[in-house]
Amino acid sequence: MKITIQEKFETLCRITRSFYFAWRETALKLCPQHPPREVINKFWEIIARQTAESYLKKINPKKPLSKQIAESMVWSSVNMGEDARVVKGKNENEYFVEHRHCPWFDWHRRLGLLSEDQPGCDTWFFKTVELLNQKLGTKVKIETQKSLPCGGDCCRRRIWV
Repeated sequence: MKITIQEKFETLCRITRSFYFAWRETALKLCPQHPPREVINKFWEIIARQTAESYLKKINPKKPLSKQIAESMVWSSVNMGEDARVVKGKNENEYFVEHRHCPWFDWHRRLGLLSEDQPGCDTWFFKTVELLNQKLGTKVKIETQKSLPCGGDCCRRRIWV
């Protein structure tokens, strides 16, 4: 059977998201004493720690950090099948990460879990930046300005020093 790289990629992205939602269901059943948001946020915090560790291998602290962090986040997103891009702000210290389409949003909506979509993403984004700051001794900031779950035309996060 011949399967193209694109077909493999799309299938693996679906498996990854399916795996997350299966993990979510399992964790919530096994840990009913914990509020769902707490369990889910802990998952995204752990992923953020792993993400920050991988980004640290590529980040050059002598170059503008906002751009490098935004590019790293978009790189991760595109590699998971998301439609993401980096947008330059007013100077080298301000960049935006925009997601115009996100399969995570689609899955959350389809499963009736839309209220978990942005908080999970925010935990991942914010914790990743927090951990990078801790390791680099920097003060990069991040904020969510728009989100698909809140009716925005995209998810937009500002990253700046």
